[in-house]
Amino acid sequence: MRSRYSAFALGDVAYLLASWHPSTRPSDLTPDDDVTWRRLQIVDAVAGGPDATEGVVEFRASYRTPTGAGLLHERSRFVREDGRWFYVDGDDLS
Repeated sequence: MRSRYSAFALGDVAYLLASWHPSTRPSDLTPDDDVTWRRLQIVDAVAGGPDATEGVVEFRASYRTPTGAGLLHERSRFVREDGRWFYVDGDDLS
């Protein structure tokens, strides 16, 4: 989760797509240059331990745009395949 947040903050589209599960990955991703990511807070994590194949992370990510501050609150689902974690999808709790 933290690495994906960092990739969003840096606009690293290649990493975001590579860490997105193929079953839900978009064909293209264009970062919004007007968004500046400010802070990540992990609220909760379920499973995702060393031997887990699935995990859930609830987070809040604050950001700023030209129109003001915002907050993304999401509960994200991840799966591990061949030793790598992939983002599957998430529920927006904002």
